Amino acid sequence: MIGTSPAVRVFAYGAPADLRKGFDGLAGIVERHFQRDLQDGDLFLFINRRRTSAKLLHWDGTGVCIYAKRLARGRFSQLWEDASTANTISLTRSELGLLMEGANLCGKLPISPKKVSY
Repeated sequence: MIGTSPAVRVFAYGAPADLRKGFDGLAGIVERHFQRDLQDGDLFLFINRRRTSAKLLHWDGTGVCIYAKRLARGRFSQLWEDASTANTISLTRSELGLLMEGANLCGKLPISPKKVSY
């Protein structure tokens, strides 16, 4: 999987994204919406309105990579409740993997264990 280090965080754009955007357009969303530095190495997920395509933006240490997936049939899980407001959604790497494989529970049920305070 991309970004196999436990330190890599995954952030999803919580609204439909215009996937015609390339490197600069998606990097602009990372800076303006997420208010994060792309060069920190985190993964940023964008899904289109029809939920048939997704792009993942990642800095690999030498440059920006875009990974794209278009489903042959079916749809990605809907991560947003209200398409008019773009929230930031944190995912685990496992949740990202399930979502990219087409699991329909992502975003509907919490599948990551809750953080325990001692």
